[in-house]
Amino acid sequence: MPPVDRSISDIVLIVDDIPENLALLHDALDEGGHTVLVATNGESALQRARHSLPDVILLDALMPGMDGFEVARRLKTDFATQHIPIIFMTGLTETEHVVAAFAAGGADYVTKPIRPAEVLARIAAHVQNARRIRQARTALD
Repeated sequence: MPPVDRSISDIVLIVDDIPENLALLHDALDEGGHTVLVATNGESALQRARHSLPDVILLDALMPGMDGFEVARRLKTDFATQHIPIIFMTGLTETEHVVAAFAAGGADYVTKPIRPAEVLARIAAHVQNARRIRQARTALD
């Protein structure tokens, strides 16, 4: 697989176990000019994130097996992936779930049903912030 030219498009990893959600987000992100990667469970999400180092991860909170909260915790303890912004996606809206998403390392939170325009705007903001942080760290080094 040839190296990805990051100047062309941002890489977004979508992690969701529901095909309809994946299709909706994939199409919206693809039309928005993003390179889209997909994982349908926690283990494959961890492998894809480590291998491809996406610019941002859209992560479903509730999945069978390893849930999104555990995936986020593992990503944030891994030096290779800890810098990647995670946007949680879920139908859970109680304060305790929102707090759990941030406590697990989430940078943001969107509720289902997913509104693609909102997700695209949030992705753009988080990717831009992550780039600024990387540039600042590089300048300091």
